Amino acid sequence: IGAEFNNVKFSDVPINSNVEFHFILSFAIDYDSTTGSPSPTNGKFNVFWDSDNLSPSQVSSIKSTHSNVKVALSLGGDSVGDGYAYFDPSSVDSWVSNAVSSLTNIIQEYHLDGIDIDYEHFNADPDTFSECIGKLIKTLKNNGVISFASIAPFDDDDVQSHYKALWKSYGDLIEYVNFQFYAYDQGTTVSQFMNYFNTRSSNYNGGKVLASFISDGSGGLTPENGFFTACSRLKSENKLHGIFVWSADDSKRNGFRYEKQLQALLAISH
Repeated sequence: IGAEFNNVKFSDVPINSNVEFHFILSFAIDYDSTTGSPSPTNGKFNVFWDSDNLSPSQVSSIKSTHSNVKVALSLGGDSVGDGYAYFDPSSVDSWVSNAVSSLTNIIQEYHLDGIDIDYEHFNADPDTFSECIGKLIKTLKNNGVISFASIAPFDDDDVQSHYKALWKSYGDLIEYVNFQFYAYDQGTTVSQFMNYFNTRSSNYNGGKVLASFISDGSGGLTPENGFFTACSRLKSENKLHGIFVWSADDSKRNGFRYEKQLQALLAISH
């Protein structure tokens, strides 16, 4: 929620009290935006989401209204300004030190519960990414700053090599895999989706891989083409650990109709 600056608010989104509901603020990025063209800051994170509509007081309000709501923030994302957002650390130790400090400030200011890792472009090898992100999650958890972490990879060789390295070394610290199944081709079928899901579950063995769709219909298996069927099938196989939606900003246009249906489906399984 919050990446597209279309004034979407937490309170716009329907929340079923019988599911665990996570909002993920997008994005916090270790770039500086005060100059004309954003530049990397080696782990000093800044808020790049619509903080006018998604402010600390609004986080507090939605959490006090709904006891089943947690709020996380996502790191990185695809782009910043007119260019890609790169993972670009100077060194592991300096990046981790800066990231722990800057993110702790943001997380505490906004009353957040977790972090999601969504870097998609890299100026660092997989081992460096793994050590930086793994140590960040471990430190934030050890310090009691966050209670959960997720990652958001998609099917791309470079992306997968980085996230698989992270999973291999630090997978036990990561609760959810928000795999971007909507990055597959538009027109994905139910059987293709099931195959993709099973393949990715084996890549992130032991992890809770979530089913996912994009609410503007631009990729992957859409609700119109059988996403609900696939979710019901996963549920019958005890593999439906949750559903990840990109994004609230897009869903606002259709009145969050899919979110209502999907939460009803998840609520039955509890």
